[in-house]
Amino acid sequence: MRTLKFLLQKEFRQIFRDKAILRIIFLLPVLQLLVLPWAADYEVKNINLAVVDNDRNDYAQKLVSKITASNYFRLDKYIASYKDALKEIENDNADIILEIPNSFEKNLVKENASTLFIAANAINGAKAGLGSVYLQTIIQNFNNDIRMQWIQLPRFNTQTSIDITYSNWFNPLMDYKFFMVPGILVLLVTMVGSFLAAMNIVREKEIGTIEQINVTPVKKYHFILGKLIPFWVLGLVILSIGLLISYLAYGIIPAGSFFTIYVFAACYLLAVLGLGLLISTYSSTQQQAMLFSFFLIMIFILLSGLYTPISSMPMWAQWVTKFNPVSYFIEVMRMVVLKGSSLADVSRNVYTVLAFAVVLNVWAVISYRKRA
Repeated sequence: MRTLKFLLQKEFRQIFRDKAILRIIFLLPVLQLLVLPWAADYEVKNINLAVVDNDRNDYAQKLVSKITASNYFRLDKYIASYKDALKEIENDNADIILEIPNSFEKNLVKENASTLFIAANAINGAKAGLGSVYLQTIIQNFNNDIRMQWIQLPRFNTQTSIDITYSNWFNPLMDYKFFMVPGILVLLVTMVGSFLAAMNIVREKEIGTIEQINVTPVKKYHFILGKLIPFWVLGLVILSIGLLISYLAYGIIPAGSFFTIYVFAACYLLAVLGLGLLISTYSSTQQQAMLFSFFLIMIFILLSGLYTPISSMPMWAQWVTKFNPVSYFIEVMRMVVLKGSSLADVSRNVYTVLAFAVVLNVWAVISYRKRA
């Protein structure tokens, strides 16, 4: 224990001497938590709409007014022909074209049916898909409104009707920030922990101090623990800063216990730091460690369930996520923050992450070789 104490003193002094590390530790969570939640918005807004109105009657004008009043669409311009409208899409001035045919109002009134044509710029698949769905929904509502105006209902309506009421559990206002901020906080803890731990031993190799440690009687597990514990503490500090910013900036207060969050975070950091130290033992330079860490972090983020649900991924990707510790922490953070889950509810995730921690840290101890 005395040897470990001296190693910890050395590591903390080395960390707090490096101003760049201090900026990463304290400024990175603040900046990213203040910026990323506003950018990572699931809603698609400000869709530029080009209208080809070949009818130019009241119902066509009412339809366009209803579309633009939804706040999802911005009217680019009225265009004389579909060919000219395509040029608007080619010039990135319009995202969707709505073509209203001749005799739109006449067919709607006389034949009780009419057609519309929608063309979407599918370079941005998400914007095209959601924009088309939004537009179809608005047109359907417009159609229902017209039918209700025309239908003369009897005093007692004999038709069967179904009224639907719904409620949003755990996030009543469907505020995406309450859904995204816990996940972004997990990514911050992951990136800071893995990057700093991955570069730690490599930095010792580059400046030559690793050779001095290698000729001392310090045991391998003492050395790995001396590298792991300081960043484990700093990871919990970053989590605390992130939770404070989440409350001050977004008013997010976990529905569950802070104790559950910190217990799981402590186990999770052991796994992530073990991975970083493992990368560090196999790397010869900081560039190697950084590039390999960046490669793994990208995979972890894309397969974490932060942006797309894991259940909608291909089956092989769902199996890969079972070996992704980030996905477990994001699931736990959302369960605790939104749902109020207890430690017993997330016990399976705790045991899984602890298994990751044991495997990765034992592997890091074994792979680190002292040379006299």
